[in-house]
Amino acid sequence: MTTTKENLRRRASRIRRSLKKVANGRPRLSVHRSSKNIYAQIIDDVEGRTLAAASSLDPNLRESLKTGADTAAAAAVGKLVAERAKVAGVTDVVFDRGAFIYHGRVKALAESAREGGLNF
Repeated sequence: MTTTKENLRRRASRIRRSLKKVANGRPRLSVHRSSKNIYAQIIDDVEGRTLAAASSLDPNLRESLKTGADTAAAAAVGKLVAERAKVAGVTDVVFDRGAFIYHGRVKALAESAREGGLNF
């Protein structure tokens, strides 16, 4: 039998495999959601480096958020990663939701990143 962790890893790799086909050289906006925080980073897979990153643990956001595990925190992280991406010169990305469904905190992060100026 497969474990839950292994199923999540397999699902995430399946998503990333399909994203590589449609990326056309665009960087990937990767999202990780834990029970207490949410993380987002823009990764250039060609060079293998992170261009911009943000999380609910950032000192600027941490004091203004009630908790790092709600949709308000996810929206703030999405807006912050979009601002940092603009500074890095990135406007077009591919959204990588990992093994998480596009709902709730992941959706809130994506929508606020779109409002912040990222295209995906």
